[in-house]
Amino acid sequence: MTSSTPAIPPAVPVPVPSQTVAPVPEPAAVPSADAAPPVLAEVVRSGFTEGRHRGTLVLLGVDGQVELALGDPDAPVFPRSSNKPMQAAAVLRAGLDLSGERLALAAASHSGEAFHLDLVRTMLAEHGLTPDDLLTPPDLPVDRDEAEAYLAAGGVRDRVVMNCSGKHTAMLAASALNGWPKDSYLDPEHPLQRLVRTVIEETAEEPVDAVGTDGCGAPLMAISLTGLARAFRHFVRAEPGTAERRVADAMRAHPEYVAGTRRSDTWLMREVPGTLSKMGAEAVQAVALPDGRALAFKIDDGAMRAMGPVLARALELLGVESEVVGRIGRAPLLGGGAEVGAVRAAF
Repeated sequence: MTSSTPAIPPAVPVPVPSQTVAPVPEPAAVPSADAAPPVLAEVVRSGFTEGRHRGTLVLLGVDGQVELALGDPDAPVFPRSSNKPMQAAAVLRAGLDLSGERLALAAASHSGEAFHLDLVRTMLAEHGLTPDDLLTPPDLPVDRDEAEAYLAAGGVRDRVVMNCSGKHTAMLAASALNGWPKDSYLDPEHPLQRLVRTVIEETAEEPVDAVGTDGCGAPLMAISLTGLARAFRHFVRAEPGTAERRVADAMRAHPEYVAGTRRSDTWLMREVPGTLSKMGAEAVQAVALPDGRALAFKIDDGAMRAMGPVLARALELLGVESEVVGRIGRAPLLGGGAEVGAVRAAF
């Protein structure tokens, strides 16, 4: 009997999947320093610059030509509530008869003071509307002192209290007057909003670049800062009796209804006769003087604390001489309850 060892089969090579090494991506291009907006304000604490706010600014001369441009003022921005004069002019063009405090409130970002809220409720009733018709988000007063007093008195977030409630009331009233849908008055294709776009494009002298949604829910139409300054210039130079001039006159005659008793727009329009001023969220500001000089700027990071110093410096460059300019420009920094620095303009 012969023994034998089983044959071992030859090894079968195991296929190894091919491996492809992914190429290393090229590093992203780093924007050049020239591409960044310039520094408009510095935050100086105890003599040390701890922060900077960049932004874009444009100044127009009496003839409407650009006298100073920092950054790219021809790039589109969302003007936020600085568009409100144009929105108010649109409700007048739609046939709504507003004047005085009511028209000023239609262009307002009000502080939520009692006289603001009382007039909003009165206007709603005058046009057969109720607070439930408003599509503003329920909110508290934007003024800190008013908000504290409102909450202490048991107030809650309310549609009437929201700072854009005057504008929304006017939009609703114009829609009701014309038989336009009230439940869709914030639709960009609503007849009133198409009219708003027309007013913005005519007064800014440029097309709307983009349409978004503002904090209050209304359509938000983008134009350049140069266009925004041109629009404000148009309002103060418009012929008496036109929708634009009526809005400008009402805002200048009743500035406390446009903003509030502790707001820079109110101070400026009250103390520099003939000035039209309206700020917007995300640190936007537009101003026109009665002779046609105008300014518009936006702080890039939306820091509201930089607005006063930048506005004051811009007014100085336009030649405005008034005590209110210094008051607007004051932005102290506190340390331990004492003043240890300030936000200051850097141009």
